[in-house]
Amino acid sequence: MTPLDYEYLRKLLKERSGLDLSADKQYLVESRLVPLARRAGLAGIPDLVQKMKSGADALTANVVEAMTTNETFFFRDKIPFDHLKEAVLPALVQARAARRSLRIWCAASSTGQEPYSIAMCLKEAGPMLAGWRTEIVATDLSQEVLEKSKAGIYSQFEVQRGLPIQLLVKYFKQNGELWQINADIRAMVQHRQLNLLHDFSQLGTFDIVFCRNVLIYFDQETKANIFERMSRMLEPDGVLALGAAESVVGITNAFKPYPDRRGLYRPNAAPVVVRPGVATLVPQPMKSAASAR
Repeated sequence: MTPLDYEYLRKLLKERSGLDLSADKQYLVESRLVPLARRAGLAGIPDLVQKMKSGADALTANVVEAMTTNETFFFRDKIPFDHLKEAVLPALVQARAARRSLRIWCAASSTGQEPYSIAMCLKEAGPMLAGWRTEIVATDLSQEVLEKSKAGIYSQFEVQRGLPIQLLVKYFKQNGELWQINADIRAMVQHRQLNLLHDFSQLGTFDIVFCRNVLIYFDQETKANIFERMSRMLEPDGVLALGAAESVVGITNAFKPYPDRRGLYRPNAAPVVVRPGVATLVPQPMKSAASAR
């Protein structure tokens, strides 16, 4: 791969997906695109780039998918799901008692482990959500991973990563060496192809947004733009959950951290409401962003 080929791919990936590759990631590009080139009957990346430049749109889409498909597993990092069960759901159930409905967006949902983890949390909530209408919208840039997510079929290795054995037995059926998540859990999740760089306001308003382990690949300006647009799609008392290595601090004022709830944020315009003796995620006003770290 020549330096010019790499620069072409860096620019294309930034424009198409937001992926911001540094100058020293040639090894990553080669590891993911050389196999793709060979499957397309091409000798290597230089031929791949040449064909893309000639207008091979399907090949270009495959390149973007190959570079943006990231690892995921059930209940990844665990803490956000503990927050969901222990604090987020109790607070929102009280706040939404009149309408009895919740909408959750799982952005960059990959092969489905995250939205299905959320769905299992809602199922496990039991009587608290009895009679409620719950909606989980799972979006991803890659149609390929969305199709896998819709099927809900996972290998033994995939279900062993993060998934408690009691939930595996309760919500999955085994078929040989594969496991398929039950139909009632699959029915809780809607799948849509979506590029976070594009307008996503058509998805509507949400109570909770999970956007984890994807923005780390974007530059600061792109992150700030996505955060600002997401803040307009959250209810004033809604919750944004980011990955363990992600933060809004120093990037945007559209959100502020919740105290004592690592990885959770709320829209900056949300009112401060504190009810004694009631579980709530709305924090006391903070003197500085640094105090919430």
